[in-house]
Amino acid sequence: MTAIAQTQGNTFTRTNDQPHSLLKMGGIAGIIAALTFIFGFALFVTSFEPLTTGELNTVQTVEFLRDNQSIFYVWNLVIYVLFGVVQAILALALRERLKEVAPGLAQVTAALGLIWAGLVIASGMVANVGASAVIDLYAADPTQAGTVWAAIDSIYKGMGGGNEIVGGLWVMLVSWAALRGGLPKALNFVGLLVGAAGIVTLVPPLTDVGAIFGLGIIVWYVCVGIALLRSKS
Repeated sequence: MTAIAQTQGNTFTRTNDQPHSLLKMGGIAGIIAALTFIFGFALFVTSFEPLTTGELNTVQTVEFLRDNQSIFYVWNLVIYVLFGVVQAILALALRERLKEVAPGLAQVTAALGLIWAGLVIASGMVANVGASAVIDLYAADPTQAGTVWAAIDSIYKGMGGGNEIVGGLWVMLVSWAALRGGLPKALNFVGLLVGAAGIVTLVPPLTDVGAIFGLGIIVWYVCVGIALLRSKS
């Protein structure tokens, strides 16, 4: 009987540790998510500046991709695929954190967070596979390769970064739910502003606000990550 009690006690201990472990994983995921944004911005304003200024036509863009295929591949893996994985972990951790204070909203935020993760992972894979295809096509028909890339570019940006409606809505709802407890109040107000900046990118004249969303969410991810890492339950 003593052995059984000890075994049961150990089982309960492990079970009770599981939410705590998820919060710690979420904290690490938040920090990594911020780092993927920093990595993306760093290349965005340096190595990939020709892509961001609009100075290249579609054929020249394919030529640029051909000459920078390896770094473009890594860039997409980091800012889309890796980000999507840690975003999924963080979404589940925040659901765990918020389910006691806002059970309904916690479920909604988890769903949106996972949807966003899936979209960005798919976006990164489309970009890498598409780039490889148009680079091969370029050898036979540069003009057609440029046309095909223009279509692929629209698809992958539409899923993963052309607008930030899903990500912005997720950050806003998480912050709204956390006003009832779970995260620092000042951080929640920051999240509401960052989320709003993401949502307004849906309006074509305001797409440049996406830069505000991208910079603001770095701060938000770091602070959320730290808050989760400091969690005691």
